[in-house]
Amino acid sequence: MNIVLYEPEMPMNTGNIGRTCVATNTRLHLIEPLGFRLGDKEVKRAGLDYWPRLDVTVYSDYEDFLERNPGAKIYMATTKAKRVYTDISYEPDCYIMFGPESRGIPEEMLVENRENCMRIPMWGETRSLNLSNSVAVILYEALRQNGFERMTMEGELHRMGWT
Repeated sequence: MNIVLYEPEMPMNTGNIGRTCVATNTRLHLIEPLGFRLGDKEVKRAGLDYWPRLDVTVYSDYEDFLERNPGAKIYMATTKAKRVYTDISYEPDCYIMFGPESRGIPEEMLVENRENCMRIPMWGETRSLNLSNSVAVILYEALRQNGFERMTMEGELHRMGWT
């Protein structure tokens, strides 16, 4: 799986998303400009000690991303879509793109890719979820559809020892 952040603005969200990517063996793609430096303490704090294990690639712009990932199947998360994220059949090597926290993916890009746009349902007048929460919700659905391949499916209770 691949998560793509188009011009992310908040270092804490990117750090949290990086941690989720490590936990799910998912590649993270960051499209500049970024609203922070990758070495910022907020990124590292949110990503904890997972950040060095993250498979991350940075691109100078969207065109650079497309050139370096030819034929990528890209799904775009947006509050403007009609399809729900659970209506998508995610391929194991697909790319799930999210826009900047304050404005989302540009509408021009959404119009060009409208058949691959999807949304997370929300109640009432809520505008959007936090970016790192949105990534986790959609990524885990994509992983579920692909059988959580090679992921740990059992836990172990350490203190109480019950199963």
